[in-house]
Amino acid sequence: MYGLEICAAAGLQAGTIHPILARFEGIGWLESRWEDLDPHEAKRPRRRYYRLTPDGLERARGALAEAAAKAPQLSLLPQRPLTGGAT
Repeated sequence: MYGLEICAAAGLQAGTIHPILARFEGIGWLESRWEDLDPHEAKRPRRRYYRLTPDGLERARGALAEAAAKAPQLSLLPQRPLTGGAT
């Protein structure tokens, strides 16, 4: 997913999400890449895509399991598969 797509999915502003993404990348839980495109030809800025690393995926699954155990009502929410390979 790219940064603004993550913001929309989370329902949070870029000023909240992007510092979190930077921290997670700094500790090795995420990796990112800029898309390979000419912004002038596309008539939009380049997008930065993020993906969970294997360690980040393991930690995210653990955090979700812990949160679900503390707040069982969270398990009633629709679930999207949590994968590290999605970009």
